Amino acid sequence: MSNSYFSFKQFTVSQDKCAMKVGIDGVLLGAWASVENAKTILDVGTGTGLIALMLAQRSNAEVAAIDIEPNAVLQATENVQNSPWQNRIRITECSLQDFQIKSIGQFDLIVSNPPYFVNSLKTPHESRSAARHTDTLKHEELIDNSVRLLNQTGRICIILPIVEGSKCVFYAESKGLFCTKKVTVYPKPEVAAKRVLLEFSFINSSEKESKLIIESEIRHRYSPEFAELVRDFYLK
Repeated sequence: MSNSYFSFKQFTVSQDKCAMKVGIDGVLLGAWASVENAKTILDVGTGTGLIALMLAQRSNAEVAAIDIEPNAVLQATENVQNSPWQNRIRITECSLQDFQIKSIGQFDLIVSNPPYFVNSLKTPHESRSAARHTDTLKHEELIDNSVRLLNQTGRICIILPIVEGSKCVFYAESKGLFCTKKVTVYPKPEVAAKRVLLEFSFINSSEKESKLIIESEIRHRYSPEFAELVRDFYLK
């Protein structure tokens, strides 16, 4: 693992008003997903390349990162080229469906911060809608294609809203994938949970369930647990 750390402030984010930002969901997933024994990683819907870079920093794995949005691919490519891990990260403009057909390798770890709005109004900006809505990658398709790309001892790690996460757990089990880790994420104490981090495996082991609170009662004051999780990725 490299000892060179990057800051999120170094990220290139297009000034175009439909550009994707570095969000807390990606930060959580990139810091939480286990990279233990991972030699090959696939990041589905890489956006700015945030998660791919975080996982490359935390491991010695070869990372393939894909996205269907050309502007995202350009941003991710620039961020990777400006990082210490450019020789281990490959950015490709490609859908997961097409990647699965063309790929000849299987992965130890697949990660995705997938689209999550199923039936809601879309923004007028096509790229932002693609990143947020499931039209281009339904959660069932994410599971189906991941099953074909994952090796038998590998893992899938994703982050979803609570309701969509529950549905995904049920569907994944029908495809032979079992939820081995579940972290319910709360914005603050006393505030309803908004997200859930999920790890799936073909191995049916006991599910490890926990919770994570992002902020303390004081606004913009991170909880000790969240601060510890992401400490290698922030300058302060």
